Amino acid sequence: MANHIFGRSTKGTLPTAVRGEGCYLIDAAGKRYLDGSGGAAVSCLGHSDAGVRAALHAQLDRLEFAHTGFFTSEPAEALADRLIAAAPEGIDRVYLVSGGSEAMEASLKLARQYFMEIGQPDRHRVIARRQSYHGNTLGALAAGGNAWRRAQFAPLLVETSHIAPCYEYRDCRADETPEAYGLRVAEELEAEILRLGPQTVMAFVAETVVGATSGAVPPVAGYLKRIREICTRHGVLLILDEVMCGMGRTGHLFACAEDGVAPDMILIAKGLGAGYQPIGAVLASARIYDAIAAGSGFFQHGHTYMGHPMAAAAAGAVLDVIQSRNLLPRVLAQGERLTAALTEALGQHPNVGDIRGRGLFRGIELVADRDTKTPFDPALGIHKKVKALAFEAGLICYPMGGTIDGVRGDHVLLAPPFIISDNEIGELVEKLSGAIRGAIGH
Repeated sequence: MANHIFGRSTKGTLPTAVRGEGCYLIDAAGKRYLDGSGGAAVSCLGHSDAGVRAALHAQLDRLEFAHTGFFTSEPAEALADRLIAAAPEGIDRVYLVSGGSEAMEASLKLARQYFMEIGQPDRHRVIARRQSYHGNTLGALAAGGNAWRRAQFAPLLVETSHIAPCYEYRDCRADETPEAYGLRVAEELEAEILRLGPQTVMAFVAETVVGATSGAVPPVAGYLKRIREICTRHGVLLILDEVMCGMGRTGHLFACAEDGVAPDMILIAKGLGAGYQPIGAVLASARIYDAIAAGSGFFQHGHTYMGHPMAAAAAGAVLDVIQSRNLLPRVLAQGERLTAALTEALGQHPNVGDIRGRGLFRGIELVADRDTKTPFDPALGIHKKVKALAFEAGLICYPMGGTIDGVRGDHVLLAPPFIISDNEIGELVEKLSGAIRGAIGH
């Protein structure tokens, strides 16, 4: 039969997913796959939560869609209230969209309009970090520092400054503490602001915990606080991208809570809808909203499906599950179990350089030489082999290459559902260990 889908790749044929059951996806042939990465850190509740499904059925019976140019809706209003109740200090408004890239685009345009409204029209420059990822639309891709994703589209991208990431495993010197390292790399932000001219810099964008590009890289203690201080000193907006690491993935509804930092905007998506509906959001400070309200009164932006009642109902139900079942402490506990199991199975493997992350957001960096941290030759495609072997064994994980600089380095990202059991952790680690050994050859 002819296939007319334009998929991610023109090579090969994918199995057809027909059913979800807890932490597993099942294909048309009946094969079961343990979802060890939640797709791309999306399916935080697994694939068949009864409460979320019931909420969607109930909402569909009431109202499927109302354009936000004419109406608000009860699910959208209730979701915004709940998110703000849990958000960091100063965050007061929720702008609902359909995904992470949309959230990034909206935040950049909102930052620009904010400075226009308050009479600082020269502020338009964005600073971000190398080895970051903020989405695949042109504005989001420009903000991101993922070299291979940017390369062929470079002529279309707005110029963005990229400073060093906070990447302790690779960049912390032997003669400095992690805290001293964090302060050192944070100072690159101030240096870049001064180089560009503070009056021209609009925003600094960073993932609270780096996701796909480098594999669950958390900031060292004190790093984000210094970043916050620098942004405040120069009047630069701090935008934290928690599209992948937020909504409970690290054991906190907002990952930056662990760092004691309140940004000017937070971006969320993925786990917000847990895969049951496409949804994302920009959470903005009262200061930003009030500037728009006191000025033009109109944010010059919008999408057809923003504030979609079905999506908002799904996200509200996801929050119900996370809070009513006390899943945030469970994420922390199961995250520790996962790390302990990974360490026992792979901690002494000569090609496992680092096991890192927070909560149920974990990364494993693979190296050719553990002592020197030398990466594998990219031509070997180690991460691709790991992905293929794991999938063959019935495990979905999220390996990537270019971990270090967009070309060199291999890692595996894990982001299993919050409901993962001890036995399923054992299955995950066993199958992943086998895939890593098979890809490397020992």
